[in-house]
Amino acid sequence: MTTHRKAPRIHVAADFIVGGDVVLPEGPARHVARVLRLGEGAPLRLFDGMGQEASALLVEVSRKRVVARIESVAAGGGESPLAVHLGQAISKGDRMDYAIQKAVELGVAAITPLYTEHGDVRLKGEREAKKLAHWQAVAASACEQCGRAVVPPVHPPLTLAEWLAERGEALRLVLHPATDAQGGLEGEAAPAGVALLIGPEGGLAEDEVEAARAAGFAALTLGPRILRTETAPVVALSLLQYRFGDL
Repeated sequence: MTTHRKAPRIHVAADFIVGGDVVLPEGPARHVARVLRLGEGAPLRLFDGMGQEASALLVEVSRKRVVARIESVAAGGGESPLAVHLGQAISKGDRMDYAIQKAVELGVAAITPLYTEHGDVRLKGEREAKKLAHWQAVAASACEQCGRAVVPPVHPPLTLAEWLAERGEALRLVLHPATDAQGGLEGEAAPAGVALLIGPEGGLAEDEVEAARAAGFAALTLGPRILRTETAPVVALSLLQYRFGDL
């Protein structure tokens, strides 16, 4: 009995030209050859992270390199009509990875990791660069899984004050469980863009909430229960996509 395996989707930052060959980078090449054990003639779906998607066939699989030949190119799908820029307080280890992964699955347009007063992570120099590269890889991997052809940028970390100073989105929301506001989305027309601020596990400091309010952020509550910092963006983005986007 023959089984039909779905062509794996792989992110490759390259120009796609019909009939042209693409040499897979080391990580994807190892995954294709050693994990999936695909051979010559196997189909692949490639996307460039900038919106282009290609159907390809493996034409070379060896220890030294893996090469795919482009058969067709088309504009990719999966992008939300709602552009949300997530400012996410940095949390330790898997919690930050989870927040980034799920935000990408839920159509976020950009993510900026934030240093906050109660945040327990401080990165400098090489450690920050290494962590940023890891987060960008998490975002690309999430796109492979969820069908997006655009990899949303994970920007270099900023302080909260720096991020607030850059904001110009039509709708700006800060998650603040202590607020008396109910919801925060009622009566809003579909915005051109949204800035969503999520604090750390210990919450934003009161002066940080006031700074966000001064920068035009409205308080958003997600009900009577306190959500973990990695759960909050999932719920908030789901609500935003349901209210204004494509859920």
